[in-house]
Amino acid sequence: MIRVLIVDDEPPARVRLRQLLASHPDVEVLGEAETGVQAMEMATAIKPDLILLDIQMPGCSGIDMAACLAQPRPHIVFCTAYEQHAVDAFELNAVDYLLKPISRVRLTQALDRVRTLSASNREAGLDRTVRSQRFGPARFLVRNGSHYTVVGEARVLYFSSEGGLTRLVGEAAQYWMDPTLNELEERLDPARFFRVSRAALINLNAVAEVFPLTGGSGEVLLKNGQRLEVSRRRFRDLLESLGR
Repeated sequence: MIRVLIVDDEPPARVRLRQLLASHPDVEVLGEAETGVQAMEMATAIKPDLILLDIQMPGCSGIDMAACLAQPRPHIVFCTAYEQHAVDAFELNAVDYLLKPISRVRLTQALDRVRTLSASNREAGLDRTVRSQRFGPARFLVRNGSHYTVVGEARVLYFSSEGGLTRLVGEAAQYWMDPTLNELEERLDPARFFRVSRAALINLNAVAEVFPLTGGSGEVLLKNGQRLEVSRRRFRDLLESLGR
């Protein structure tokens, strides 16, 4: 049985997918979500095998939502009306990429791929798709009490790893996230974000000053007045990144 979550901000699109999925006896629709934030909450709660995911949604795109899912991720099939994203998705071996209006034949092909793909291939395909989108402005889904909040890139100072958890430190608040620092580093544009140590990944636009230390390491002073250590092997690369 393939347990499915449908995510689309347009009700007719969700109805269409439900109708098409009804002809597949091994598919069970667990629910529907209208936004990326709602989808994140539902995916965490019900743990679907497959998410049929729109890309252009208010507040948080499908790419952002997929990137914030904790591993092991469900299968992802992107559904969109924007053809320009399709080429990138196929070249990067996404599970599948369906153009609206979704046809019965194409959805059946996508489900056949889901039935045969291994978990490792699923992770690799989604990660490559996420990296292909990283040069646009990033947004992050973070835990905020009992729900999720969308935090824009401009509000992020840095990410840190503490006790196996990831913390997003913003201008006015701090939040916890599911992705690890390694996953975030893979996803984000290195021209805007830099890994200063094993425990911290900074927003380069949040850096106010840089201080070299004896032994080749250093420190960064962020715009909120906080200092972070820069490892010796990363210090020179940091200077080069800031000077670009």
